[in-house]
Amino acid sequence: MTIIPYNRPAAVAYAHEWAMGRNPRYGDFSNIGGDCSNFISQCLVAGGAVMNETRGTGWFYHSMNSRAAGWSAVPYLYKFLVNNRGRGPFGHEVPLEELELGDIIQLKFAGMADYSHSLLVVSIEEPPTPVNIRIAAHSYDCDDRPLSTYSYVSARGIRIDGIRK
Repeated sequence: MTIIPYNRPAAVAYAHEWAMGRNPRYGDFSNIGGDCSNFISQCLVAGGAVMNETRGTGWFYHSMNSRAAGWSAVPYLYKFLVNNRGRGPFGHEVPLEELELGDIIQLKFAGMADYSHSLLVVSIEEPPTPVNIRIAAHSYDCDDRPLSTYSYVSARGIRIDGIRK
């Protein structure tokens, strides 16, 4: 297996292009739990990620009826990325201050048992604080939105380390 770099600029460019719309090559999960992780997965593919077809624990999308939970559900996307030792993108959890363009933030809101929203980092100004980190996301479609405008109780960053082919 070969490790290739994650193309952060390509992932961010895709996020800017599709943040306020839907790419017709993919289904829209807006009315069945939210489209945020589906959008993040699309951004990862734009950044060079290949799919992992492992049933149960993989990360892939062929259609609305043929996909992995890791593709479209917040906790499963996290679990896949930080535990993946096979094909596809992989990463690790980092504090918000260590995020780079194209990395992922997941938010936990008051009254929720788990993290329930995924965002893609599209801009970071120094110092990297919630005011200076800007994101793109689906479900609550936005582009170049400051992280500080969300009312969350916890945020976790996921640094994308690379892609295994």
